[in-house]
Amino acid sequence: MCGIVGMVGHGHVNQDIYDALLLLQHRGQDATGIATAEANGVMHMAKKPGQVREAFRTRDMRSLLGNVGLGHVRYATRGTASAEEEMQPFYVNAPYGITLIHNGNLTNTRELAREMATRDRRHLNSSSDTELLLNVLASELQATTSPVDLDPDRIFQAVTRTHGRIEGAYAVIAFIAGHGLLAFRDPFGIRPLILGRRATADGDEWVVTSESLVLENADYEVVREVAPGEAIFISDEGRLFSRQCAPDAKLMPCSFEYVYLARPDSIMNGVSVYESRLRMGERLAATIAKHVPRESIDVVMPIPDSARPSAMEVARVLGVEYREGFYKNRYVGRTFIMPGQEARKKSVRQKLNAMSSEFRGKRVLLVDDSIVRGTTSRQIIQMARDAGAIEVTFASAAPPVRYPHVYGINMPSATELIAHGRTIPEVRDELGADHLVYQEIDDLKAAIIEGAEPGVTFDDLDTSCFDGRYVTGTVSDEYLEWVAATQGS
Repeated sequence: MCGIVGMVGHGHVNQDIYDALLLLQHRGQDATGIATAEANGVMHMAKKPGQVREAFRTRDMRSLLGNVGLGHVRYATRGTASAEEEMQPFYVNAPYGITLIHNGNLTNTRELAREMATRDRRHLNSSSDTELLLNVLASELQATTSPVDLDPDRIFQAVTRTHGRIEGAYAVIAFIAGHGLLAFRDPFGIRPLILGRRATADGDEWVVTSESLVLENADYEVVREVAPGEAIFISDEGRLFSRQCAPDAKLMPCSFEYVYLARPDSIMNGVSVYESRLRMGERLAATIAKHVPRESIDVVMPIPDSARPSAMEVARVLGVEYREGFYKNRYVGRTFIMPGQEARKKSVRQKLNAMSSEFRGKRVLLVDDSIVRGTTSRQIIQMARDAGAIEVTFASAAPPVRYPHVYGINMPSATELIAHGRTIPEVRDELGADHLVYQEIDDLKAAIIEGAEPGVTFDDLDTSCFDGRYVTGTVSDEYLEWVAATQGS
């Protein structure tokens, strides 16, 4: 999971990109990078480990000149989180000079790496699939154009050929020095990408980014989502061109965006993330009522923050008091995306504190967005008991996570997942809860899709980490074994 943004303006875009990355910080806290380009094609770049506010200094911002730019926040799904050679943006000088950022994960990297060495004659400096993607695009641009005849038609031809070579999930933004900004999305729309426009006295300015909240906070109007398989090119002068570059494109976005990844104040694929989480809570409440005796629940509490809307709705539907029992330390990163089991274990009690006055003598229903490895959930349940709860029911707004996620979320191995190979009662016992309830997968889908704006049609959702059905159709058992062996979290 990463956050990406690209801008074309009439003045320097460095500050706007910085501000956008602050809004996207929840999508990645390992590293961040900004690249800009001046009208004469001169490119500037700064990329650092850590979060945006700590990474960039005044001297960095002063050097990032230009009216076209890209920004990236990273959480590592492969490679080393703090290794500079893995940080984005990536740059290649031929042809033209191309700088690129990417959110997602390619699933045919082994085949592409072999092609780089033989067919494309290009050298790679990292294990990043983003560098692979950049070199594939650069090779196709080189094969489609000459240095003097680059135009939108030839750019879209290169994107079509790129789609034909790469597999997996990808939302991509790149700028081509001296020409403009290019953005495209995988043919299944797994990872999000949205287009915005801002009118100024000098003409329209443009933004392409992961989440709509960036647009709203910078006074851009939402133009539309970038369609699955579509490419958009915005010239340095601000002219917009677009084309569908993938045959048989379908809208099948990642369900985990709505469960956990996206900020609740975003609209994604025409669906309010916040309202989808309310609907998850409403449907989860009905399932809880079937499996948990009413007398076992005195109070409903969320695990802050992303579970709060679902917990509020669970309490409303069940007619049970809603309380906030955990205080969250907002200066500790998200435990789900922290590397290594020991780091996750250590961080939970630094991140959350259970207030005894809310737990003492009560039968509590705790609602979380999901249960992945179980490390955090197990500690939270114990914290509730230590604070005085006499009975603990744990509910997940998502179904059991049983399979690796290979489209850009750090769940590389099924053996790390607490629900893999276990029944729900077995998971309950592992966690130490009195009752455990998961969302039904059909209810999750309905909670998301039912909120779509008029004119938005979902072909399906990617629910691969819940049901093992990978929407691209190119994920084999052999590939999953390789991922588990080589890309542990």
